[in-house]
Amino acid sequence: MKALSLFELNNLVREVISTAFDNEYWVEAELSELREVRGHCYMELIQKELFSNTPVAKASAKCWKNKWQTLRPKFEKVSGQYLHAGLKVMLKVYPDFHEAYGFSWIVTDINPEFTMGDMARKRLEIVKQLQAEGIFDLQKELELPLFAQRIAVISSANAAGYGDFCHQLNDNSYGLKFYTRLFPAVMQGEEIEQSVIAALNKINQRMDDFDVVVIIRGGGATSDMSGFDTLSLSENVANFPLPVITGIGHDRDESVLDMVSHTRVKTPTAAAALLVDHLQEVYERVLDAQTELLTSVRHRMEMEKAQLQHLGEKIPMLFSLYKERQETMLEHRLQALTTAIQTHLVQETHRLEQLKQGIKPTIEQQMMRENYHLSLLSQRVKSLDPTLLLHRGYSMTMLNGRIVKDKSLLKSGDEIETILENGTILSIIK
Repeated sequence: MKALSLFELNNLVREVISTAFDNEYWVEAELSELREVRGHCYMELIQKELFSNTPVAKASAKCWKNKWQTLRPKFEKVSGQYLHAGLKVMLKVYPDFHEAYGFSWIVTDINPEFTMGDMARKRLEIVKQLQAEGIFDLQKELELPLFAQRIAVISSANAAGYGDFCHQLNDNSYGLKFYTRLFPAVMQGEEIEQSVIAALNKINQRMDDFDVVVIIRGGGATSDMSGFDTLSLSENVANFPLPVITGIGHDRDESVLDMVSHTRVKTPTAAAALLVDHLQEVYERVLDAQTELLTSVRHRMEMEKAQLQHLGEKIPMLFSLYKERQETMLEHRLQALTTAIQTHLVQETHRLEQLKQGIKPTIEQQMMRENYHLSLLSQRVKSLDPTLLLHRGYSMTMLNGRIVKDKSLLKSGDEIETILENGTILSIIK
């Protein structure tokens, strides 16, 4: 039995495939991998089970350079997205089997409307999830601070949009001052979600330092927007405690991030203009309040001045009337005081006269009583005279000029003096 060579077998397969599949087919699949090599695009297609991530079919696809240069810009323009892994696509393909390189599908067309429908469905699912969690409108309930001057900016440091934002903000025609701090983040590609959430976490740690958060993107491809349509990023923005303004630079479809933000504008410069206009409006309100306050103060001062002038004109007349009343009152009080003094003097004079008449008998009686009392005291003093006792035969013993009343006070050697009626005896105690 003669065997076929591998080339002959593969050639046979190629002829069978080209004969059996002589048409082009539209196929729905998910891109699991996409790469460009020398202008050609190489794709890996996959189909998963409905309620799991288990692959049920895989295939390779190619889009040659001459087609790819036309299909890619058309897809990005219509869908607003770039082709990347994880995106669902509808491709027009035909089979190709090469003896040396094997089987692959050759892509001749891409349906951007299918991808747009799939993205819209994903956005709708995310919106429903946020609404079910009760956080979809949380940002709308926040109020933009009156003096929103401290701005936390999430953007790529080298993005043209960030430079435009700062220029528009700082060089405003009103001379208003703003203070910005950049929190760098990746603003295109698959790292958008993780990078922006990390920046939000850093801002949250210093929340008291800022009034508002601005997420801006500029200078990148308008098709590179899928990173802003994720549930996790939308949840973080919806729950953020400060108002979040988005200006991520696209006009076609509103991203979920735009939907949940406090305010959505189209471009970074529009975000700066919003902040400038808001602060200018507040400044004008302050000026209006200042003018109203000054007008009110001037009016009140004029009223008070007129009232003071009116009172000033009445003061001389009122003072004259008051002076006259006071002088009359003082005259009446002086007359009453004089009368009262005269009456009191008469009463006291009469009282003194009565006292004068009654004091002499009282003094004479008191002197008689005192004389009698002195007489009694004199007799008592005479009765207590020591000389009378000596005259009766008594004596007095003295020690150091003091009368000795207790013999225990004497000791051997003391010199005592005994006083008699006639003479003195000195003795020494043995």
